[in-house]
Amino acid sequence: MSHVFNHQPAESAGNSLLQPPNHRAHRTGFLLLPNFSLIAFSSAIEPLRMANLITGESLYEHSLISHDGKAVASSAGVITEVDCGIRDAINIDTLFVVGASPVARTGNENIIAWLRQQKQNKAALGGIGTGSYLLACAGVLDGCRATIHWWDYENLRDEFPLIRVTNNLFEVDGQRYTCSGGTAAMDMMLFLIGQRHGMELAASISEQFVCERIRTAKDPQRVPLQHRIGARQPKLVEAVTLMESNIEEPLSTDDIAFHVGLSRRHLERLFKKHLQAVPSRFYFNIRMEKARRLLRESDKSILQVGLACGFTSASHFSTAYKNHYGQTPREERKALEAPDSLHITLE
Repeated sequence: MSHVFNHQPAESAGNSLLQPPNHRAHRTGFLLLPNFSLIAFSSAIEPLRMANLITGESLYEHSLISHDGKAVASSAGVITEVDCGIRDAINIDTLFVVGASPVARTGNENIIAWLRQQKQNKAALGGIGTGSYLLACAGVLDGCRATIHWWDYENLRDEFPLIRVTNNLFEVDGQRYTCSGGTAAMDMMLFLIGQRHGMELAASISEQFVCERIRTAKDPQRVPLQHRIGARQPKLVEAVTLMESNIEEPLSTDDIAFHVGLSRRHLERLFKKHLQAVPSRFYFNIRMEKARRLLRESDKSILQVGLACGFTSASHFSTAYKNHYGQTPREERKALEAPDSLHITLE
């Protein structure tokens, strides 16, 4: 059963946390493609509404756009009314293409031509999830860093060699904004709001949505192992699962080989062939990734983080961490206290 969603004008609040000076609202358009991701769209538009609510100012105006001006159904069957079609959408400061799931590779000629026109109109252009694919088809991402959902990462990279495709949660390169979709859309929007109106406002919005932290553009997407190596290596997947389940007390390579029913040599061959690393190095990388997440997302002490990741002392952990990431755990945490140093222009 389908449901109809009618978007409403942003509210205002008398008791605002922040009071930016009056200025023209930033006009943001969302082009909704058929079968668009509802969670990605909501994650992108809600921070704009909350920015207006918290400040009591009309910082952002938004309009919903479809190809023909008719309502659009999301991948979940939720029908969303729009303001206009692409032929009637004008005066847009920033346009986000909310991609379909799966991506539609044909029948997009009119939209692609319109996106090129938006580039000529000097609009900032963004892709949410597979929306990045349409921006790529329009040629507006050539020479830029861009990302897309991990499912379409290789296709985007292979089909558009002029784009510097990354596996990050989102990318902001000049006037081009792309994200991997899902909840990463909120991280990207909070980042953009922070650049325009300050990180205090972005943090307040994040708190309203009960987000533990604002992830940065440097955070990579977590790609499922089965997608990376295929489904034909169940023993390898089993070995990595064992590693991920035994971080605090790491297993030896011999133990892992025994549990998955392979010889050590055979296991090492599988890791080198499919993961380009010996088991011990791959295991170490898993432990380091977890340590970095704990340092960024928890209030555990450095010693507690080290012990949770299989290190016997704080000094051993700090040395290993610096060798791996180029900075100590203490420096990692200190860097988080400062806003991201990336500067962008939002006109």
